[in-house]
Amino acid sequence: MSKPSYCQYCRTLEPTNIHKIYHDTEYGKRVKCDNELFERLTLEIFQAGLSWDIILKKRSHFQEAFSKFQIIQVAKYNQEHIEKLMLNKAIVRNRKKIEATIYNARKMMQLKSENGSFYNWLEDNRLKTLSEWTILLKKNFNFVGTEIANEFLKGANLLDGAHDEDCYLNN
Repeated sequence: MSKPSYCQYCRTLEPTNIHKIYHDTEYGKRVKCDNELFERLTLEIFQAGLSWDIILKKRSHFQEAFSKFQIIQVAKYNQEHIEKLMLNKAIVRNRKKIEATIYNARKMMQLKSENGSFYNWLEDNRLKTLSEWTILLKKNFNFVGTEIANEFLKGANLLDGAHDEDCYLNN
C-alpha cells in the first residue's frame, strides 16, 4: 500500500494539528515576500533527512534563531553566529545547513539587487520544469537538491502539484 499524500494525511487530522494548519493556510499558497521565501527554503533545507513534523514543531525556534528570517540580517552572520547557532538546542544543529542558510541569504541579497527582489527572480524563471529549477537552484544556493527544490517550489506555489486534484482546498 502506498503512503498517503500530504493532502490525504491532513484530512485525517484535528483542526489544531500543526500539519493541518500548515497545509490549510500556507502550503501551496503563493508567497511573494522575500523573507518568507527565505524561511520556506531554509526550513526545507533543515528538513532534509528529518521529518517535517520536527521542523514544524521547531519553526518558532528557527525564526528566533535566524532573526525572523530577515535576509539582510542573516546575510551579516559571521563565525560567531554560527557557533552560537551550533549551541542552540531548540533548532536542528547541523553546521552544513547553518552555513548554507547564511550563504543562501547572501545569494538572495545579490539576486534582490540584480532583480529588484528574490520573488522577481523566481517569477522570471517560473516556466521552468522541476529538472531545470533544480539545476538553477543548485547553481545559486547551497544544500539544494531535487526534493528540496520540489517542496520549496510547490510549497510557495511556484510549481504545480502542491495539492491533490481532489484536495478540499482545490474546491
